[in-house]
Amino acid sequence: MHEQIIITAGGERLVVIPEADYLAMLDAIEDREDIAAIEKFHRRLAAGEEELLPAEMANRILDGENKIRVWREYRGMSARELASTAQISTSYLSQVETGSREGGIDTLKRIAAALRVSIDDLV
Repeated sequence: MHEQIIITAGGERLVVIPEADYLAMLDAIEDREDIAAIEKFHRRLAAGEEELLPAEMANRILDGENKIRVWREYRGMSARELASTAQISTSYLSQVETGSREGGIDTLKRIAAALRVSIDDLV
């Protein structure tokens, strides 16, 4: 790395480096942040605070299938079980799963709790 020190009129020292070196530094910082995020995920996974979703289920979500339905089926719950646990009617759950009706925030919180996921996993 070939840096150049410039001193401003106010006495501030500035370092000028080649753009390639600057971009390499940015990449290194991003890599470090990625590694830290992965390590945090692994700690949370080991503590039971995170969960891995099988590729088949993740692909269904990525393909646009309703997240509540995917999680419900992954948990092995029937619509009746989930609706009962979330204290909503089965028909309301069906409407939310088909997209013909939006679930309110309180309803989504209850569904998320029943599925043991965060509300972010459902929206």
